[in-house]
Amino acid sequence: MEASSPLSLPQTPYQYYSVPEASPKPFKRSFVTSLMEAAALRTPFKEDTYFVSHLKKSEKKALKELRERLSVLYDSSSTGECSMWGIPLLSNDEKADVVLLKFLRARDFRVQDSLRMLEQCLSWRKEFGADNIVDEDLGFKELEGVVASMHGYDREGHPVCYNDYGVFRDKEMYERIFGDEEKLKKFLRWRVQVLEKGINLLDFKAGGVNSIIQVTDLKDMPKRELRSASKQILSLFQDNYPEMVARKIFINVPWYFSMLYSVFSPFLTHRTKSKFVISKEGNVAETLYKFIRPENIPVQYGGLSRPIDLQNAPPNPASEFTVKGGEKVSIQIEGIEAGATITWDIVVGGWDLEYSAEFVPNALGSYCIAVEKAGKIAPSEEAIRNSFTSREAGKMVLSLDNTASRRKKVAAYGYFVRKPTV
Repeated sequence: MEASSPLSLPQTPYQYYSVPEASPKPFKRSFVTSLMEAAALRTPFKEDTYFVSHLKKSEKKALKELRERLSVLYDSSSTGECSMWGIPLLSNDEKADVVLLKFLRARDFRVQDSLRMLEQCLSWRKEFGADNIVDEDLGFKELEGVVASMHGYDREGHPVCYNDYGVFRDKEMYERIFGDEEKLKKFLRWRVQVLEKGINLLDFKAGGVNSIIQVTDLKDMPKRELRSASKQILSLFQDNYPEMVARKIFINVPWYFSMLYSVFSPFLTHRTKSKFVISKEGNVAETLYKFIRPENIPVQYGGLSRPIDLQNAPPNPASEFTVKGGEKVSIQIEGIEAGATITWDIVVGGWDLEYSAEFVPNALGSYCIAVEKAGKIAPSEEAIRNSFTSREAGKMVLSLDNTASRRKKVAAYGYFVRKPTV
């Protein structure tokens, strides 16, 4: 028996719907399964607020001692050498405290270890030229927005960095980027540049946004070829960017992730591992929606955001809902005036259902217009964007038919109406 769930909405864009957790299909027990179960049992990572008043007595003492020992190494005349991200570490202000606490947190508030890490990082930044790297033209235009890029924010305001190394399965591309040691060094420099751009978006203040989110797509990632580059990136980031990542989300995790993890694991601290979120293939949208609103998620990952949208004003909140297995959902956008143009975006995670769009006039006797005929949408299909200009007043009806599936799916849509010109 078919069920139908109409969502009748007035012309007030983007009414919010909460997203219940989707129920994944059973799958074979594997390393990925075990890792996901372990992650679920692990105590969730709790990000530091950086309020000094919230620190334990021993932690306050460690912060004071680190600041004092740092001032011995770098006197007031060497302020430029003792700064990061434009923040003088000897200034004894809130921003300096945030940076120092990151190094202390990374070394469990062991002052000597934190100081050594901080000294090595300052030395590396000077040698690497990290302070000015954001303005460099490294010649990787073809990789921007593909391999690594900052794109939108999560639900808590953290900037999000997406990583996808699948393009390097192409041997020609791989040789062009990683063909020799010099090319690899240049790529690492570009990867640091992307991270530095994300760090420039942070607040560096107590109670503010002081870290980013990393989303890494493991689909089609060449495991052998990128082993050396991956280890260098991981080591470089962990040594020089402590506590800069609030959460690491791995999506499209394949069966061979166990081998990758065995390579990376020795280089990861327990605190770093506690930030991991693991999502197997087919659960990308369900996973990302828990942390990032759909209007901020790129279309290739089940969201509504397109590169061209980033050039405009911040997106309006999208409406989120679920489509249950065996259910039909009808979204009705009412109050459309004659001559108005409505533009809408809609997506369902892992589509594999039927979709259609129809304009229904208010006047009796008028004919309904099939804007988009009913058709099956493939699982890999990105968000649909379409527009329609009405000749008469009415409503737009977007229909989703999931009666052929038992799986509950997350979904989202958004729209805006441009009124007719007088």
